[in-house]
Amino acid sequence: MAKKIDLNRTVFELTQEYPELIDILAGLGFTEITKKPMLHSAGKIMTIPKGAKIKKIPMIKVVKALLDNGFILAGEMPEEKNAGTAIHSQPTALSDERTEQLKKYLRRLGDGENLEAVRADFVREFRQVDAAEIMNAEQELMKEGTPLSEVQKLCDIHSALFHGATREEQIANAEKAVEESLRKQKEDTEFSGLHSSSETDYGNKKAKAAALELISGHPLQTLTKENQALSELLEKFKQSRDLSLFPTIRELSIHYAKKGDLLYTLLKVKYGVTGPSDVMWTVDDEIRDELGALGKESNHDEEWNSRLDAVLKRAEEMIYKEQNILFPICAVNFSVEDWKNIYRDAKDYTACFDVHSEKWDDAENGAAERKVSSYDGEVVMPGGHLTVEQLTALLNTIPMEITFVDANNINRYFNEGSKVFKRPGMAIDREVFSCHPPKIEPMVRQIIEDFRCGKRDRVPVWMEKNGRVMLVTYMAVRDRAGNYVGTAELVQDMEFAKEHFSAESSST
Repeated sequence: MAKKIDLNRTVFELTQEYPELIDILAGLGFTEITKKPMLHSAGKIMTIPKGAKIKKIPMIKVVKALLDNGFILAGEMPEEKNAGTAIHSQPTALSDERTEQLKKYLRRLGDGENLEAVRADFVREFRQVDAAEIMNAEQELMKEGTPLSEVQKLCDIHSALFHGATREEQIANAEKAVEESLRKQKEDTEFSGLHSSSETDYGNKKAKAAALELISGHPLQTLTKENQALSELLEKFKQSRDLSLFPTIRELSIHYAKKGDLLYTLLKVKYGVTGPSDVMWTVDDEIRDELGALGKESNHDEEWNSRLDAVLKRAEEMIYKEQNILFPICAVNFSVEDWKNIYRDAKDYTACFDVHSEKWDDAENGAAERKVSSYDGEVVMPGGHLTVEQLTALLNTIPMEITFVDANNINRYFNEGSKVFKRPGMAIDREVFSCHPPKIEPMVRQIIEDFRCGKRDRVPVWMEKNGRVMLVTYMAVRDRAGNYVGTAELVQDMEFAKEHFSAESSST
């Protein structure tokens, strides 16, 4: 019997009928659903679409998970904010007509018409298409109520209109499209005396992305190198079927994480380009999740290999979409400051496919002065901005006793609250050595001197105090250039860890 989910019903009602929904929705980020009090209260008035909106979980991701688990969907899919926005550009007189024409092609494919027949008409009737226009057409279809079961197919349809079945055809078609676009621009200029179309033209987008890829250390250069390395890796696997390459292939999850955190989100939030986050991000998740599922299986039979080939083909297609759709759209939208911020944030991610970002001098030179807006009355730092009240509360919430001593050995800060090691407020602005008994002072002096000259960076001291296990950690505090600016003393009550491990030992 088919499992049918009406999206207009409450979460409580649906989970009573299909208990397995609890694990499915919890895995998507609806974590409160596992708590019975919440399920039996808020769950009785909350629908899945409303919950997705509150939790900021893309509904397309929810739909895909439900379909993959054998559910048939009914009810209304919520309209996404800015769902019809494709790109911030000057509208043209033909934009509505072009969008409607593109939607017809997508509908034909969605109705099951032969791909080659649709592509032939597309090439003959609509040769110069902008990637952003394709994205806009997709989003219009979703907004108009495309059946939920068809939503997950849109990204593959998108890809089908742009390239052939083989990688060689994809590259040839992309190059031909750019050449044709540039040729027509030149003809238009020569015969009409007018300037070519705006920078949102596909050829210009590609040209701008290509120029950024040439800048040493630029994020687009690094992302492109990762794609090149992945492409070579996939080709090597096709030829050898060497499963020892599988763990390296799975490093694409790092590449996808960078896209999601640094590109998709910025496009959507700052520039209103919702297509990549609504469609491509979902496909990224599907590829990553399928590779993860395959990695857990030990029986590498014919079905397993068939699934692997299918997901690797999708990964290969995603490389094409990034290089020819996503990166050009980013190139014409993002400012230089956006790219510098992306470069700095990307340092937090592990390298993948043995591709290491080169140094981008322009971004490095301004790293210490990351551009931020003016926030009156707030403490502005490279990582964000807080009011003094917020910063004080944050530091007081950290479960440690915190002391900061500056480079001149002067006590500059103690966080508030009860302390095992007492720190009177009147000790602020005094030399730190005056706060220690004579027998301890030489040790403190040695530690700080070692920090100052770079001999050590951290000194942990375990002890018992008032019958409780305590960890006192002294740490050198250095600026971006590595210069010593002071010493931090962190005191943490570790009794909770002792109790935790004792409980674990007794249970085993």
